[in-house]
Amino acid sequence: MNDPEFAVVEFVLTANVYSEDKTLEPDDLPPSYRAAFYSDGRIERPLTPTLETATDATGVENPWNVVSGLMFTDKDDFDGSLTFTDRGMAEEWFRDRADADRVQENPVLTKYFEGEIEEASYETARQQNRPSRADRAVIDDLLAEYFDEDEEGEMLDLVDVRAPSEIEMTLDDIVLTGDQENEILKIVKAIKHREYLASIGLREIGKLLFVGPPGTGKTTVARALARKLDLPFVEVKLSMITSQYLGETAKNVEKTFEVAKRLSPCILFIDEFDFVAKTRSSDEHAAIKRAVNTLLKSIDEVSLVQDEVLLIGATNHPDQLDAAAWRRFDEIVNFPKPDRNMRSDILEIVTREMDILDFDPAALAEITEGLTGSDLRLVLREAVLDALTEERTTLTQQDLLDAVEDFEERDTLKNMDMIEGDHDALVAGGDLGGGSDGHDHDH
Repeated sequence: MNDPEFAVVEFVLTANVYSEDKTLEPDDLPPSYRAAFYSDGRIERPLTPTLETATDATGVENPWNVVSGLMFTDKDDFDGSLTFTDRGMAEEWFRDRADADRVQENPVLTKYFEGEIEEASYETARQQNRPSRADRAVIDDLLAEYFDEDEEGEMLDLVDVRAPSEIEMTLDDIVLTGDQENEILKIVKAIKHREYLASIGLREIGKLLFVGPPGTGKTTVARALARKLDLPFVEVKLSMITSQYLGETAKNVEKTFEVAKRLSPCILFIDEFDFVAKTRSSDEHAAIKRAVNTLLKSIDEVSLVQDEVLLIGATNHPDQLDAAAWRRFDEIVNFPKPDRNMRSDILEIVTREMDILDFDPAALAEITEGLTGSDLRLVLREAVLDALTEERTTLTQQDLLDAVEDFEERDTLKNMDMIEGDHDALVAGGDLGGGSDGHDHDH
């Protein structure tokens, strides 16, 4: 239901019910409502629905214009607050128009109308509602409490913290292998049954290592998993954390794990894990070696069951990891380059919103052997841009075939040995796709 009138009435009614029922908690409010009422680190009763908070929570630009024609609504011209002149009439109006699916998205009203609206279940609604600890505002407050202003700025240069709502890609947008699906299912079950695992003494669980070539979806899957589980996502690249503030690298590693524990339950994603092996086998600066040792110790000490931190490492070079790195993880998840059927499925998903004449994803999959999901997205991007240069928004199968050919030509040029003496000419001669071609980044 996309009804502005209904949305505003629901918002005002939710604020009224929440203010009255002291057993309700912020986790019972829909996330957009929490964001509207969140202030100074808390949500305080009573909630006062105003024109401003109604717009913030519902997206309705002129909430009073929308509901002013209803017999049971009123507005205070002084503070802009929205009220009901007849609460019983408002509830009856809402109940007559509400369906179970819509109410299930609002635990406050699900509890209030449970038994009156068919199939409405407060327990189910509460389980499905994103917890308040995963809200951006709460995440920022938790970080601000832990760090002083200077420390927070430095740390956030090294660590990328995302709220689940800020992650666009979902697991439904990703083509997974059977093994990947099984591992994700296991970790979802482990998170759901953490207390049971603790009770039987099974604590060494929830440390995954994603291995595979660049562009095969390691980072994307980790982020999408955070969105599915409604968990904050803490991402760190080891090369970054050990290349800045050299004298404080070990401290930065410790702070990274403290951030994760502070935001728990969360996912801590450590990219470029092969950097550990490179450092341990080299003559790197002693401070960096101390940081790596601190990292390995921190991995040993963090736990999904005890600390509610799901640890995911990722590497493009599993051959460079030593035994000390491997044994830190209880599950290894392989991310191979997609086979023909997977490439066809990826093309189907990526082109869902595109208008393509005579589209044949199977034919494209046949000629794109060796390309990753990231590569295929870049192929489609180039086809779209080429069509736009001809003022077209409808693509053809030939556009995609041409884009594949162009991509392979650029890929060949990129991988050619540099001609002696022509290095500068090649680099300065234009963008051949380096840095944004999907081979240096894991999308």
